[in-house]
Amino acid sequence: MEYLDFEQPIKDLEDQLIKCKIIGEESDVDVTATCKKIEKKLKKTKKDIYKNLTAWQRVQLSRHPNRPYTLDYIKALAGDTFMELHGDRNVKDDKAMVGGLGKIGDQSFMFIGQQKGYNTKTRQYRNFGMANPEGYRKALRLMKMAEKFNIPVVTLIDTPGAYPGLEAEERGQGEAIARNILEMSRLKTPIITVVIGEGASGGALGIGVGDKVLMLENSWYSVISPENCSSILWRSWEHKEKAAESLKLTAEDGIRLKIVDGIIKEPLGGAHSDREGTFKEVERVILETYNSLKDLSDADLVMQRMGKYATMGVYKE
Repeated sequence: MEYLDFEQPIKDLEDQLIKCKIIGEESDVDVTATCKKIEKKLKKTKKDIYKNLTAWQRVQLSRHPNRPYTLDYIKALAGDTFMELHGDRNVKDDKAMVGGLGKIGDQSFMFIGQQKGYNTKTRQYRNFGMANPEGYRKALRLMKMAEKFNIPVVTLIDTPGAYPGLEAEERGQGEAIARNILEMSRLKTPIITVVIGEGASGGALGIGVGDKVLMLENSWYSVISPENCSSILWRSWEHKEKAAESLKLTAEDGIRLKIVDGIIKEPLGGAHSDREGTFKEVERVILETYNSLKDLSDADLVMQRMGKYATMGVYKE
């Protein structure tokens, strides 16, 4: 189990609890009362820490190495029914963007999302979850297929941004993202978007135009990462905590600014602390959201989606 800096008090108490239990098992000393006291303190410490997280601490949790990624969610939601589809029919298959058909219960969905790696080798293979233009074109191809067969789309966002390399720009990175935004805004099938980790910049928007945009409690959604924002404004990453607060990138900020539609609660300690519980909650919310959209006509669905985005940023003096 890996711990973040602010989780150190939890690690210390868990280590104490383990030692207490070992002493009880290896000796005749009754340590039941002591263990219960530590457990009570541990529970209170967890509540105090996770109920008062700063924006930067939520960013850290969204990047936790044990946090479930897109394929973990898809496999948990769709199981053996998931069939991955590959390629953009133009350049190649982008491993940073995954997608395919799968079922939750009896309902088919087209799942699309960025996939990160679990170690150095797979991170390189997945390009650290940063998609190239062919990744966004693959995503659009799958969305158009879903529209043709009247299958709802579920997009899972977890990316530090679209790949910024020269070759990506040469192949039309900006155009590919802009095309996806345009086509998703008028796609004639329900689109449910869930930010499961990092939701940065155009890399997120390329698959992020949905009828309902939902965020996991410890995810973030912003035009730029706190580190990059800090490096631009202060010429250093040292002010990333201040940048995170200023960017208003948390799920609560998204609700307040009316750019997201709902927050999916995570277990105490984050999604990685109880994967099964997180998967069940995400499944419940996806099905509940789909049921609220499935009876809308194509025209109403598109009009409602376009209206939602047209009102963002509008204000009265």
